[in-house]
Amino acid sequence: MEAKDPEEVKETAEAAAADAAAPAEDTAAEEGSIVIGTDEDVKSTAKVIRKESTKVAVVLTEEVKEEGVEIDEADQSGATGEAHDDFNWNMTARSAASRYSAEERTAMEKQYEDSMTNISESEIMSAKVSSIIDGDVILDLNYKSDGLLPLSEFRDQAELQVGDTVEVYVEQQEDEKGQLVLSRRKAKLLRAWDRIRDSYANGTVINGKVISKTKGGLIADCGGLETFLPGSQIDIKPIVDYDAYVGKTMEFKVVKINETIKNAVVSHKALIESDLAEQREAIIASLERGQVLEGIVKNITDFGAFLDLGGVDGLLYITDISWGRINHPSDVLELNQKVNVAVLDFDENKKRISLGLKQLQKHPWEVLDETIGEGSTVEGKVVNIEDYGAFLEIQPGVEGLVHVSEVSWSNQPINAREYFTVGETKSAKVVTIDREDRKMSLSIKQLATDPWERIRENFDLESVHTGKVKNLTPYGVFVELDEGIGGMIHISDLSWTKRFGHPSEFTKVGADIQVMVLEVDEENRKMSLGHKQLEENPWETFENVFPEGSYHEATVLRKDDRGAIVQMPYGLEAYAPIKLMRKEDGTIADVDETLTVKVIEFDRDSKRLTVSHSRYVNDIRKEAKDQVYKEQAEERDNTRKVLKKTSASIERSTLGDLSAFEQLREQLSNNDDEK
Repeated sequence: MEAKDPEEVKETAEAAAADAAAPAEDTAAEEGSIVIGTDEDVKSTAKVIRKESTKVAVVLTEEVKEEGVEIDEADQSGATGEAHDDFNWNMTARSAASRYSAEERTAMEKQYEDSMTNISESEIMSAKVSSIIDGDVILDLNYKSDGLLPLSEFRDQAELQVGDTVEVYVEQQEDEKGQLVLSRRKAKLLRAWDRIRDSYANGTVINGKVISKTKGGLIADCGGLETFLPGSQIDIKPIVDYDAYVGKTMEFKVVKINETIKNAVVSHKALIESDLAEQREAIIASLERGQVLEGIVKNITDFGAFLDLGGVDGLLYITDISWGRINHPSDVLELNQKVNVAVLDFDENKKRISLGLKQLQKHPWEVLDETIGEGSTVEGKVVNIEDYGAFLEIQPGVEGLVHVSEVSWSNQPINAREYFTVGETKSAKVVTIDREDRKMSLSIKQLATDPWERIRENFDLESVHTGKVKNLTPYGVFVELDEGIGGMIHISDLSWTKRFGHPSEFTKVGADIQVMVLEVDEENRKMSLGHKQLEENPWETFENVFPEGSYHEATVLRKDDRGAIVQMPYGLEAYAPIKLMRKEDGTIADVDETLTVKVIEFDRDSKRLTVSHSRYVNDIRKEAKDQVYKEQAEERDNTRKVLKKTSASIERSTLGDLSAFEQLREQLSNNDDEK
């Protein structure tokens, strides 16, 4: 409720006194009534209570009340002693006020004004809760009127009570109804922004409550103002579960602000780092090589693990975790695991600390059982495979190499990656051991008897055996006849009649094949085998069947840019240069096409037969020409004979005619003579 201004009270009182002195007003007064002023005078000198809706304001003007008492005491001399006779009923407010001089009235007015608080708009002020009525809070700012705010604006204060002091923002000194307009929310936001700016400028710490999760981080309420907490600024260690922080109250430091939109980015990690900075310096200053520290595994990578040493991080490389081989640090370590580690090295400038776990134990070679020596049998797990062999781990940190040459007694090439499997267990014999250099060579084949010691007894020359194809190469087939015993069939010894570009055209790995022992080299542990030798050599017969110049039907099996392989009778394969496979129409014979060829070369020693279709075509053409020439010659001879015979008959006829004419001539001559 707005209180009356002192000047207005004075002017109203004077006007009321003047009106009371007027005759019209005196005549209007009835007997027994007391006129002390108008209605305005009464309102200005009494308590004013205005209730508007649920708003209550009370204004007391003690000055006028006190003046009335002074007037009452001053007029006691004329009292009759009866009730009410000691009061001057003709006194008015103007006559009472006239007892003060202008200077006194000015001083009193100034005193009244000084008792009020100066309020400016857009200002944050402290107010006292005077009462709480029907969901509204009445605030006393020591101003001429009280403020009114809904109780909902104080929901951040669990128990708001009368007498509490709160901060409010003055939006307007008077609205359309003359009321003071305040805002609790704006005051909170402005105060929160001031704290955020102070934290950004001076590095002070603010509190906030995480209210929700958003993309890339969290939203924190810092005194009523929402701020962004990036995921990378939550903690010094990577955070996966953001939901675990929702609802927590945390301390922050402001790292970025935007004055235009009143937005801020906060960090909890910065506080942790600042706290750890001093600890880190102290720890690094006290570090010594070989010192044993306790750390907590905070992160595990492919190359090692990072340990928190109490404010400073150290790196434990995978090679320093165990004396034995491990595939990944997680095979030995777990997150948040406490472990004791030794300081191997550190760099004060770069704040890098290298740690070791295996160094806290003696090297396994130093405590290796003395019974393990040359000739002893050991059992180990395959931990690494290379092209040249495999490493067996006898015990963590102690390994031996099984070279591919020590896998089998056979000279057949061994593929270590096919023979060994990581993780499997193998038994081997110790061939050499060097405890100082920490090296050991192992052998698997020496656990068995050398089969080459009795090779002649079991695999004599020209003996026939059945073996298994173990490997194929471009030049031959490796066949295993017994454990550790094997030999090679050269590609030329696979068949008498066929030529193969690769042994895979004849057989495959794992297939059984029958062979004949052709040669045994005990010193070099080699054996030559043959497959075609199981049959008689047909080339002695082929020499009579396929003489040079003979013609045969052949089918094209395959061809390339240089020549073609054709199938001859009796399964024999022959070679034909590509230019000699041109047909009569000028095209080259295709695969699976059957045509007649001419044998142009037969080499029994090298088992080579060369044929040509073009030569056959040429021979046919030549033969046709020769036939034509022969027929033409015979025709010429016949013609010549006919002509000769005809000529002879013509000649005989001609001579006869001449003889007759001669006789006739002689007869005529004789007749003439007679005449």
